[in-house]
Amino acid sequence: MQTKNKSTVLELIKSKVSLAPMAGLTDYVLRSMVRQYCPDCLLTTEMISSEFLNQNRNQNEILKLNPDHHPIAYQICGHKPYLMQKAAIQLSEYADIIDINMGCPVRKVVGGNDGSALMRNVELAKEIVIAVKEGTTKPVSVKFRLGFSQDEMNYVEFGQAMQQAGAELITLHARTRSQMYSGSADWAKIKDLKNNVDIPVFANGDIKSVEDAKKCFEQSNADGIAIGRGILGDPTLIGRVSEYLKTGKMLPAPTPIQKLQMMKEHLNREIELRGERVGVKFFRKLYPFYISSIPNAVKMRAVLVLENDYKKVCEYIKEIENQVKTYTV
Repeated sequence: MQTKNKSTVLELIKSKVSLAPMAGLTDYVLRSMVRQYCPDCLLTTEMISSEFLNQNRNQNEILKLNPDHHPIAYQICGHKPYLMQKAAIQLSEYADIIDINMGCPVRKVVGGNDGSALMRNVELAKEIVIAVKEGTTKPVSVKFRLGFSQDEMNYVEFGQAMQQAGAELITLHARTRSQMYSGSADWAKIKDLKNNVDIPVFANGDIKSVEDAKKCFEQSNADGIAIGRGILGDPTLIGRVSEYLKTGKMLPAPTPIQKLQMMKEHLNREIELRGERVGVKFFRKLYPFYISSIPNAVKMRAVLVLENDYKKVCEYIKEIENQVKTYTV
């Protein structure tokens, strides 16, 4: 049975690269931009609270779906099996895969017994997977970490439990919850999990270049990789990794000028989605990623994050472009 599930879910995904979910970041616009550069990777929404979804169905910004976004996973979090099942039922009309978050390390999430907290309660985690499976005909995946802390690394046993409960795919972020995003992801440990389950395993953590992806595959022997923070400021990365895996061709990373053009396109799309006032404010957290390789980026960021006027933002981006051209000529 597991061999059939493995074949089916990998045929659905097609690409060995996926967009990892990031709360407040992998919105409709960013998903659309990643798809623009990679037509077949698996996209994943930002985390959707099962409790909030059942209180307020009208979450257009999260639920919004473009036909070309398929294949796409909608990620849900929560610790109440019946609410997770209801969320799966509601989201199945949009999703190709229902993904369950059991890896978020943020204090507010863990404090509510969600995310990484579930790694300390394997039986409840299994109940959640079973409940979600009963609420959807779509494949179910689970994303988790090495464990809650260095002394509680139960990722192999946890992965086996998720498989037993019916998960068809698992993604391992190779850090513990206590590490948050510090230190380095231990890709070699993903190989331990891969060797002890029969369902596909995707690797996650610290993949910020095509070279990183190559090393991750070599160390983890994973079936695929999920890239999160590495695409911030570079929505082409997943497409470039996918191209390398298919053909061995290393496409060039975008130049600083190209990144500035992508930044403006990204900003314009957020404004189209959210309106000018909200869109400009929302985008403040994204400026640093697009301009990080430019000299005096810290000074430029300080100006951009304080500006509320879209026209002035565009004028300042043009100034930055002119500065970059002077040292790239």
